[in-house]
Amino acid sequence: MYYAEPIARLIEELTKLPGIGPKTAQRLAFHLLHMDKHVVQNIAMSIMDAREKVKYCSVCCNLTDQDPCKVCANTDRDQATICVVQEPRDVVAMEKTREYKGMYHVLQGALNPMEGIGIEDIRVKELVARLGDGKVKEVILCTNPNTEGETTAMYIARYIKPLGVKVTRIARGLPMGGDLEYADEVTLAKALEGRREI
Repeated sequence: MYYAEPIARLIEELTKLPGIGPKTAQRLAFHLLHMDKHVVQNIAMSIMDAREKVKYCSVCCNLTDQDPCKVCANTDRDQATICVVQEPRDVVAMEKTREYKGMYHVLQGALNPMEGIGIEDIRVKELVARLGDGKVKEVILCTNPNTEGETTAMYIARYIKPLGVKVTRIARGLPMGGDLEYADEVTLAKALEGRREI
C-alpha cells in the first residue's frame, strides 16, 4: 500500500528469489527503475531466453543449451570416471579447479526426508543406468559435507558398490590458509581421517 501497484508487484516478485528479502527486493526494484530502459529489457530477455533454452543433459543431467552437454560430448575426457555432484553450480566449481578431467552426474538435489525429498526426487536412477555398460570404473561422490550430502553419498555408495564400481568420496578437512585453532572438531577429525602419505 506504500508503493504504486507495479512497484509493489516487482518487489513481491523479487522476494521469490533465494536470499532476497523485502529490503533487498525494494533496493533492487528501485535500482531497476532507475536503470536505462534497454538494460532492463536485456535483463528481462536474458532471463526469458535462459528459461526457454536451457534444459537437462540427457546423459549427466546438468543444465545445458545443447544435448548432450559440452562435457558429455567431449571425447577427450576420461569416460571411466564420473564425479557425482548435487547441483549444476558444483560442476562449475569442479571445472574451475582444472584438475578433474572425467565426466559428471548432477543429482539435482540431495536426500532430505524432513523436506520430503526422497530417492525418487534426485537423479540416482539415471546414474545407475550409466553404470550398466561396464565402462565406468570409478564414481567420485562430491556431495556437500552436511547431513543431506553425507546421507546421499552413503545411500549412493551402498547402492552402486554391488555393481563392481569403485566408489570414492572427496576428502574433507582444513581450507588452505586456515589455522588449526579456528577449526571445529568435526573438520579436524575429517582432516585426520582423510590424511595421505607425502
